[in-house]
Amino acid sequence: MATTTLHGFDGVRGAVGSHLGHSDWMVIDQDRIQLFADATGDHQWIHTDVERAKAESPYRGPIAHGYLTLALTNMLMPQVVEVTGVSMGVNYGVDRVRFPAAVPAGARIRAGVELIAADEIDGGLQTVMRITVELEGSDRPACVVDAVSRFRA
Repeated sequence: MATTTLHGFDGVRGAVGSHLGHSDWMVIDQDRIQLFADATGDHQWIHTDVERAKAESPYRGPIAHGYLTLALTNMLMPQVVEVTGVSMGVNYGVDRVRFPAAVPAGARIRAGVELIAADEIDGGLQTVMRITVELEGSDRPACVVDAVSRFRA
């Protein structure tokens, strides 16, 4: 269940500039990293070869793919915010993505969400929500993405 519920376009517009909350913490384990590598074909050793990553990586072990961290925002954001009173909402893309810190296998992440903008479009409302994926124990986020969504009346 989302920590914040915004009802209709007025509720969304009224929340612009607000931090909407945080998701639960989740562990990024090696099994999830391997599944992502298998799904995408990205088997770079820094992600999938545990022994080599321990021996050769500056991170002293395997790290998650940046795009895995990005993809998980689709699971984490609904824990934070729900928009009700609309007929539908769709992912419209992203405006900006950054990966300031690597996510080591076994680390915990969570997402904080801030509503940056809500603009009228034909038949609806377009929002930009800044999702900051926090890495437990790090002063730098793992991922910052401005996610663009469209909601229809």
